[in-house]
Amino acid sequence: MSQTNREERLLTILLGPHMSEKSLRINERANQVVFKVRTDATKPEIKAAVEKLFEVAVDDVTVLNQSGKVKRRGRGFGRRSDFKKAYVKLAAGSEIDFLGAE
Repeated sequence: MSQTNREERLLTILLGPHMSEKSLRINERANQVVFKVRTDATKPEIKAAVEKLFEVAVDDVTVLNQSGKVKRRGRGFGRRSDFKKAYVKLAAGSEIDFLGAE
């Protein structure tokens, strides 16, 4: 894979932050951030993408494949999409603030 293709792929790895009560608690206690990522992303790619986009140091990446829930509406059943979450532990002194609160 050429250098330009690799950089383009790194820009598409992160789909966005995963905001939930649990992810906010983890952010406060353990200096971790939770992202939704592509289902074919690897740990080294996620680490490189976070370091490149947010200019922070990353200590560790933990990946979780989340299966979609089965939901019901009336008589019909549906299913939400499966997705992949990445718990990114930042180095001491590094911080990413999505809410913009001070």
